[in-house]
Amino acid sequence: MTNAQIIFNAQLKLMEQGVIGSTGRQLTYEKEDGTKELVPEPEPIHTYAIWKELGYQVSKGQKAIAAIQIWKHTEPATRKDKNSGEEVEVGEKMFMKTAYFFKRDQVEKITKSA
Repeated sequence: MTNAQIIFNAQLKLMEQGVIGSTGRQLTYEKEDGTKELVPEPEPIHTYAIWKELGYQVSKGQKAIAAIQIWKHTEPATRKDKNSGEEVEVGEKMFMKTAYFFKRDQVEKITKSA
């Protein structure tokens, strides 16, 4: 499962629980068994870093609405071998990491000061 699928499934659960709302639009959602269902589109949730990239700052005192296990990717790198002291290449890795998500009403637009 991709991070987008993991996050979308989490959004649907958060919407069912009343933690987040809907955008008012409808989506066709394909279930694992291949059946399709029309569902309300959940409001967006993002990590602190993504909100910052989008020009928003998480408001002071806000707590994440969800902790979601997503895939993290590392780039190939080199390191020193403990025994030989030589540089060895370490391949890329994928592992699960907990990411913390915030909704739109927990952030505010970053304004540039003059």
